Order: sequence, then structure tokens, then C-alpha cells
Amino acid sequence: MNLPKNDPIIALASPSGVGAVAVIRLSGPQVIDIADTFLRFKNPTKSLSTSPSHSIHLGNVIEGERLIDEVLVSVFKEPHSYTGENVVEINCHGSAYIQQEIIQLFIRNGLRHAEPGEFTLRAFLQGKMDLSQAEAVADLIASKSAAAHQIALQQMRGGFSHDIEQLRQQLVDFASLLELELDFSEEDVTFADRSALTDLLDKIAEVLKRLIDSFSLGNVLKDGIPIAIAGAPNVGKSTLLNALLNEEKAIVSDIAGTTRDAIEDEINVGGIAYRFIDTAGIRHTEDSVEQIGIQKTFEKIAQAQLVIYLIDLAELHSGAVDLRAMRAELDKIRAAYPAKALLLLANKADLVGEKSMENVRLTFSEESLLFISAKERTGLAELCEALGALVDKGALSNQETIVSNARHYEALTHAYTAVKEVQKGLGKQLSTDLLAIDIRQALYHLGEITGKVTADDLLGNIFANFCIGK
Repeated sequence: MNLPKNDPIIALASPSGVGAVAVIRLSGPQVIDIADTFLRFKNPTKSLSTSPSHSIHLGNVIEGERLIDEVLVSVFKEPHSYTGENVVEINCHGSAYIQQEIIQLFIRNGLRHAEPGEFTLRAFLQGKMDLSQAEAVADLIASKSAAAHQIALQQMRGGFSHDIEQLRQQLVDFASLLELELDFSEEDVTFADRSALTDLLDKIAEVLKRLIDSFSLGNVLKDGIPIAIAGAPNVGKSTLLNALLNEEKAIVSDIAGTTRDAIEDEINVGGIAYRFIDTAGIRHTEDSVEQIGIQKTFEKIAQAQLVIYLIDLAELHSGAVDLRAMRAELDKIRAAYPAKALLLLANKADLVGEKSMENVRLTFSEESLLFISAKERTGLAELCEALGALVDKGALSNQETIVSNARHYEALTHAYTAVKEVQKGLGKQLSTDLLAIDIRQALYHLGEITGKVTADDLLGNIFANFCIGK
């Protein structure tokens, strides 16, 4: 994307297709005058140019003597608009024909189609928001859960960028003093208090570390927490997935090894999006295709945030499966992935008595254990409650800043590394010029987050992922 000039742009701001109402957005210095050319109000003396900002009017869109549609028109005058420019929004009837007639009318008369994200890009360039806030707009539109919505809304309101900019400004002040020392290097004078700089760097490092650590939570909350459903063949993994999704997503069969590839889908529970992954049953097999599926199972377990391991109560009750051997298999998974939360589900509880369930409780006494019947759909509410308890939502609940953007995470990591280098330099009493180099690096990476430091190609990459009309 090329950086926009101030030429007027137009785009459909509501979803394409037929609906009751569609919204067409115009932005640019001249759009109010251009819109007045093709708008007729009941009061012939009324015009958008003489109307107050943030007002809405009923009128008609006309071309010559041809009436195109009766519309509601909102006007926002610079700089008090989303883009910081003059903005006109036309609410027309949702006919695809009407939408295109209005858009093409304005394109024939000096406007051009907006590129993806160009309205928000103009808002950034006009100083209406910083870069991290602009990126949060796209995250807000794409949010699929209450958690993702909360993270994006907090970032869009500027809490994250405000904290970063405050720290950056304090570091800029110290950097200025260090640069001043370099100007007077021959006089051997000191302007920057090294102890105060040490305290500031400790504070910055602490904040950056907390933000970096929050990314593991923010990323999964934004994209959905991946949960691998694992266990031996025919324990009910696919039935559980279908029950959670309330649809027949996965094939269910009495034949062992039916699932040979991972099947994924997402549900929203308690405002958190969970991405469930039904995997191939874990067992020894000579079938080369099934072996590939089992290998993928362990890959999915490695990628998952949580692991649900199913056991078959009916087979345990009949003696078809050795309980201790199953425990050993579970211990292998736990040993291979010690950092992963694991929830043990004893399935087919409807087919056994209390004595069998008690034996399982005794054997897995230290595990997070639940009894369910995926087929009868019992115990699912308790499962969803347990999943919520296993997700660390402390930062989310406490309204702390959570990083969910990979670009921000990378910039924060680089800034943290640079800050640690400055701390090392202070400890070794390095010369002012060497300290200044590392501080400049830290400032550069902090500036990348809010857009104080940008490149045209970076902006192009960011805003190309926006929807047209935003």
C-alpha cells in the first residue's frame, strides 16, 4: 500500500451483500462539497457544508433528474472525525444495485475506491490514534469472544500505548542528557544521574517483562485456546467433540482408528474461545496411515495449551484394558509435556456403576478428574467449568494490559534486550557513548509499537490486513 494523499476516498463500510441498510463512507477535504452536489434535502436551502458537524439528515441521492435512493446522511467535519478529515456517511437501502450506483456516482465525480484499512491509516497519519491503537481496531472487528473483545478494546482506548509512551518519554529525557554529555566530553561533566537512570531502567525492564510474559495468554485468548482431545481408540473423543459443538463434525464409529487426521473446531465458553482438536487414537498399530495420524496426535498435543485425556470406563469395568497400563501411558504424556495442563475425563459413565468409578478415583487421585458421558451429553457443564478454571485469566480479570499482537511482542522483546544491555553497561561503567547506543536501540523498538518510528512498508503490511471500509 502506498501512503495515502489527501485525495477523497469512498468505500462500503457495512458488509457486502443484500440487507436492510448499507453504509457508504467518504473521507477527504472535498467530500462535503462533492456530496452536496448529489444530495437534495426537503429544505432546498439546506446543505452539508452549512450543517453542524456530527449531524444527520434525511434526503435523496440524485444524478441529474434521476432519483437513486432516499438516504440518511451523517456529516463529520475535520478534525472531529474518525479520520481527522471531512467524513460523510450515507445510509442507503441495502440493495447491492443501490450501493454500487451511489459508489460509482461518486467515483465518476472525483473520488476513488479506498484501499484496505485506508480510513484507519488516515486516522493514524492525522494523529487521531497511535499505531497500536490502529491495529487494535482490526483486532476489535475480528474479535470472536468476550476475552478477545476486552483485550482489543483496552488497547484501542490507549492504555497499552500510554504506558509505553510514558516509559519511552522518560528514557528520551535521559538520552538527551547523555547526548549532552557527549557534546561536553572534553570537559568531563555529568548531566545524567546514573542512579536515577538505573532506577528507571529497572522499572522499564519490569514493565516490559510483564508485557512480554502476557503474550502467551493474549495470543491464545485472541485466536482461541487450543485443546487437544487425546486417548486410546474408541474412547469417545469424536463423540465428545460432536457433543461440545452440538453437531456431527467428526465421524463416530465402533471401528478402532476411524479418526486418522486431526479435526478442529471452535466454541465459546464463558467469554473464552476454545479450539478443540480431535486427534487419532493412541495405540500400537502396523497401519502406516494410522501411524501418521498418531504422530500428528503428539504434534497437536505439543501445540495445545490444554490436553483432555479420555479413558473408557466401560472397557475398564469389563477388564478389556489394564488400568495400570493406562496410567503408565498417561504418565508418559505428562513426562513429555510437563508444563501442559492436563484434564482427565472418564467417559461412558452411564455404562458403569459407582464401584468402577471409585476405582478410577483411587487410581488417579492426584489428577484433575471428571466423569462424563459424551454420548448422553452429561457432565459437559462441569467440563466447561473445569476448562475455565485451568486457564490463567488473572491478568484478564484484573484488567491488566495483555499483549496479543505478534509485532508488539517482537518489538517489546528487542526493547527488553536493549534495556538489559544498558543495565549491563551501567554495571560495567561503560562510557557515555556506548550507553547512548543501547538506549537509542531501546527507544527505537519502543517507538515501533506506537508508530513513533515507522517505515512505509511496515504501514502497508499492517493496514493491508484491514477490511475495506475501515
